[in-house]
Amino acid sequence: MVEQEGVKKNQGPALGIPGPGGPWAKLVPWLVPALVVIVLALGGFFIGRLFGTRGQSQTVRGAEPARPVEAAPRKDPPLKPSAGDNWYYELDPVVVNLNEPGVTRYVRISLTLEINSALSDKEGRPFLDQRKPLMKHWLTLFLSNQTLEDARGERNLMRMQTQISDTLNQGLFPDGPPRVQRVLFKEFAIQ
Repeated sequence: MVEQEGVKKNQGPALGIPGPGGPWAKLVPWLVPALVVIVLALGGFFIGRLFGTRGQSQTVRGAEPARPVEAAPRKDPPLKPSAGDNWYYELDPVVVNLNEPGVTRYVRISLTLEINSALSDKEGRPFLDQRKPLMKHWLTLFLSNQTLEDARGERNLMRMQTQISDTLNQGLFPDGPPRVQRVLFKEFAIQ
């Protein structure tokens, strides 16, 4: 019986199974939290990629980054100088969600309209004040269809100015000549 007890006592180390005081006993308390941290970090990464902007930048800059430019002539037409008789009409700020899937982005925009002198300031202000809700509605519909990339860079902002001007002219003066000369951005913030 003495031999059987000796075999049983030595059986653990002979098979390579550590006893209660072996090297694994010191690693187990650190191994479980480390695995939990790794699993949570990977889960956070994949959830962020799923609901994030798919690698796009989170900020919008006012203009494109500066690039080395050769001495080629600029293709964009210069802004027309405003005539001395033109007058300005300010719209109230509009806040609109952008058309970005999975991300809540919104734009806050304030516009100033440069109105042609063919519509006098005295007659034009009451006319535009009366139609201000319609102009805000059109602006909301237009901006809610824009994406973050559509609002990035000088070229896109110039395109938006032209489209807003055309929309306002078509809506306010459908049968007459355009009266809104230019749309000026007073405030344009994307958050």
